[in-house]
Amino acid sequence: MSTVETETATGWNRMELLQIADSVAREKNIDPRTVLEAMEEAIQKAARSKYGHENDIRAEINPKTGQINLYRCLEVVETVENDYVEISLGSASRRNPDAQVGDTIADELPPIDFGRIAAQTAKQVIVQKVREAERERQFEEYKDRIGEIINGLVKRMEYGNVTVDLGRGEAVVRRDELLQRESFRQGDRIRAYIYDVRREQRGPQIFLSRTHPQFMAKLFTQEVPEIYDGIIEIKAVARDPGSRAKIAVLSNDGAIDPVGACVGMRGSRVQAVVNELQGEKIDIIQWSPDPATFIVNALAPAEVAKVVLDEDAMRIEVVVPDDQLSLAIGRRGQNVRLASQLTGWDIDIMTEAEESERRQEEFRQRSEMFITSLDVDEVIAQLLVTEGFTTIDEVAFVAIEEIAEIEGFDEDIAAELSSRANEFLTAEEERHTERRTELGVGDDVAEIEGLTSAMLVVLGENEIKTLDDLGDLAGDELIEMLPDFVLAEEEANTIIMAARAHWFDDEDEPAVEEEPTEASEGSDA
Repeated sequence: MSTVETETATGWNRMELLQIADSVAREKNIDPRTVLEAMEEAIQKAARSKYGHENDIRAEINPKTGQINLYRCLEVVETVENDYVEISLGSASRRNPDAQVGDTIADELPPIDFGRIAAQTAKQVIVQKVREAERERQFEEYKDRIGEIINGLVKRMEYGNVTVDLGRGEAVVRRDELLQRESFRQGDRIRAYIYDVRREQRGPQIFLSRTHPQFMAKLFTQEVPEIYDGIIEIKAVARDPGSRAKIAVLSNDGAIDPVGACVGMRGSRVQAVVNELQGEKIDIIQWSPDPATFIVNALAPAEVAKVVLDEDAMRIEVVVPDDQLSLAIGRRGQNVRLASQLTGWDIDIMTEAEESERRQEEFRQRSEMFITSLDVDEVIAQLLVTEGFTTIDEVAFVAIEEIAEIEGFDEDIAAELSSRANEFLTAEEERHTERRTELGVGDDVAEIEGLTSAMLVVLGENEIKTLDDLGDLAGDELIEMLPDFVLAEEEANTIIMAARAHWFDDEDEPAVEEEPTEASEGSDA
């Protein structure tokens, strides 16, 4: 009677084990086999506590019957070094004549009774393994969904961070990714942008944002069918989250107004986005391939009188009427800052009066430079400035015919001006070279392409006198050291790498010198 009862109870327990595994797998949405593997590992850990941690004990659970089998595994080796996990080939052959080195011999062990501590340990192992499997499943499910908008329920709030229940996973909206003055309570619905999904051992894996520029772009995609269909394209977005934003749009269909389509009937489409973003003001701007036009549009609602572009430096000077200055700059510089982010250009704003004053000052300074350097009267100097000449180099290297075309000039005057400019540059070069030598700047530094004699003097005054001194600098440090010279970051890096070239030459030299030494030794022998 007792035997039958035991068998019945054991059989029931086995089936219960499989039911638990299946239930946990469904609840956590993971593979049942993963749960069984966790159980096997837990049983192995408990068995090692009983039979000794030095033994290699493995457990197997039959996924159909729930039968638990325990084995002690021994690896077949030529020479036994560890009796607990190894067995000699001779001993293994007595058990199995076909045994070979590298095979595993398994000894079946009797089932174990889980004590309180062993059961607790086993539970911890299973919980940990299930949690790891759940996190891996969550990562695999969401890793390809970066850039999507997702809906969820607020699960809890911790230190300003919002944990969001996504149904099949958890995500977090950090405090700095929430809009200003935005608050949520448990159970509230929340929409956010998935900006990152990464493997983490602990803590959140899915990171959401409501301040990301692309969150607003995706909201417009949902509200405006033309964007979803590809008729209207979002070219750029700039946000001051919770306050104001600018979005640049372009229509691929000449018959459709991109700004009007995004605004919608009586502003219904843009208003839906504004409501989701807690009242954030949105300027919808028409994108243009012409930088000047695009920047003027981006500065709306301010009116622009004139723009001056410096394409090399990606900088633009914008001149506005005096009464438009505060509007163009915006509150705390918000309007010009967002316009700069939207366009990717550095924007300098000035009034017409400031621009006029600055132009006059530049005109005066350049005229004085030509008067001093070329020894000419004021009229000639002003004519050169008016024609667009800004440096002595331009006068020296521009064709004489071009200078002669200036009204009031002839070829004789042009030739004389060119000659004086060249004489001045030669004298300047000699003066800079002399000063460079006095400062102790090496000739090897002077030979580096891209460095002028004037630059070398400045470097010498900053105690940069050798190739090593120059090589120790970073590109931005060199640019800061030479503020009066237009030096691009790429050019600065090229100069520094040229200064460092000898470091690598020194490394190669010993290897080159060894060969003749060995040859000479051979010849002596």
